[in-house]
Amino acid sequence: MATEIKMPQLGLTMEEGTVERWLKAEGDPVKAGEPLLEITTDKLTNEVAAETDGVLLKIVAQEGADVPVKGLLGYIGRPGEQVGAPTAAAAPAAPAVEAAVAPTGLGRCWPSAAAPAAMWPPSGRPSWAPG
Repeated sequence: MATEIKMPQLGLTMEEGTVERWLKAEGDPVKAGEPLLEITTDKLTNEVAAETDGVLLKIVAQEGADVPVKGLLGYIGRPGEQVGAPTAAAAPAAPAVEAAVAPTGLGRCWPSAAAPAAMWPPSGRPSWAPG
């Protein structure tokens, strides 16, 4: 199974990098730790090394392309292995929407509108309220 080459996060604030140039071409053999490409950010230029031995099967991000952190740059695999575009299942999941979470009621001072009015406050005003 082919290994994806992903854009690394080189700093805490890095959101994307630009593919400066590929040091290997499609079909070239690569060894783990060997530089594959150079990327640039607003602060630095750095080499991305192969994580595994194999052949550079496909270059997905061309030179000059801006790629988000963890975005797909290319594939390394066995000679002749077929790879395609990432499927929707392989794409990172969208962040959960906070509003979709059912409220727990924690931190509220008053009951919700669904609660019977007779429940709160029991005597018409809170017991701690001045008189």
